[in-house]
Amino acid sequence: MNPDPRPSRKHAPPPPGPLPYARQFIDESDIAAVIAALHADFLTQGPTVGAFEEALCRATGARHAVAVSSGSAALHLLAIALGVGPGQVGVTSPITFAATANCFLHAGGGVALADVDPRTGLMTPGHLEAALDTLEARGVPPGLVIAVSLTGRVADLEGLARVCGRRGWTLVEDAAHSLGGLGRAADGTSFRSGSCRHTRAAILSFHPVKHICTGEGGAVLTNDADLAGRIRRLRSHGIDKPSPDRLPPGEGPWFQDQVELGFNYRLTDIQAALGLSQLRRLDAFLERRRTLARRYLERLDRPGLRDIFALPPPDEGSAWHLFVVHFADAALRRRAVEFLADRGIRTQVHYIPVYRHTFYKKRFGETTLPGAEAWYRGCLSLPLFPAMRDQDLERVADALEAFVRTCRL
Repeated sequence: MNPDPRPSRKHAPPPPGPLPYARQFIDESDIAAVIAALHADFLTQGPTVGAFEEALCRATGARHAVAVSSGSAALHLLAIALGVGPGQVGVTSPITFAATANCFLHAGGGVALADVDPRTGLMTPGHLEAALDTLEARGVPPGLVIAVSLTGRVADLEGLARVCGRRGWTLVEDAAHSLGGLGRAADGTSFRSGSCRHTRAAILSFHPVKHICTGEGGAVLTNDADLAGRIRRLRSHGIDKPSPDRLPPGEGPWFQDQVELGFNYRLTDIQAALGLSQLRRLDAFLERRRTLARRYLERLDRPGLRDIFALPPPDEGSAWHLFVVHFADAALRRRAVEFLADRGIRTQVHYIPVYRHTFYKKRFGETTLPGAEAWYRGCLSLPLFPAMRDQDLERVADALEAFVRTCRL
């Protein structure tokens, strides 16, 4: 009897576990920080939230940070605080998570979408000009523009700010993908994403797949003290708690006054403790992301692989939230997704253009933007996160090379 030439299942190495496209990196210092917060006097509305906000200011260079319950809450509060409402239309990118566009609608306004560069997925000054021309022709008054810094790459905020300034619009940055990223100004200097150097405000997200996590959470960043004050009030039901020198006659330290309709969008001290601990390792997280991105760029720049997908353009300032390759067409991408999934490698598409979602088609009708369509047609996010090991990256690259071989059959 001929022996089976394959190694016995008993002695074969176990199959590798699933590799996600992204995940949080929690260590013992994070766990200790959360435990300490649970032993503290305040589980919410305590001093840890303020300490986290101060640390965010140091990390980004913004003068004020207001921590909230999610990145979506940050967008909603910012839209309201900046006056979005009935009769106004906000502008953002179609290549983003739907929350960026939704915030205009939640505030009672409308939304318009500016096209993007198909290589980067970023709105450019030219695309914004075209969108504003269309709105101006319809008689829409100036409002709010949300520029999305995508995949870790910082948008051309200086150029977008010039367009907005010339035409009376207000610019903010959706920096959910770009904490720690660097933008480049026309004079060659760099600036930090979220610093609000060229914008009225910025938002961050602390979802587990982002650069730091608090479970769920977000923040508004701004250099405008009055705007920060209003955001703080809106995140807590619209309630004002005046300082002792501002108390009405006869009132004491118990006094509070709801001065506008707000929300319960507070971040807890437990979450803030986790965020503080994570923020201490932000530089290490960023360095690991950049190391992995450099390795991907080297490892995947090979004959055969270059025939089926394009690598992302290099960007020394990127925070590399995502590593997105672009397949030659949607059918090839679908085959690659399934091939990788069969080998336990999870990928994701960032993003389906906002206007393709059923809700938006029903509300605004059919829309097509060529840059957004070109981006979406082949984009695929490969695994990239700080806890990812070198051998995990090699596993992805080996699987992609194996996929190329199937394409030649």
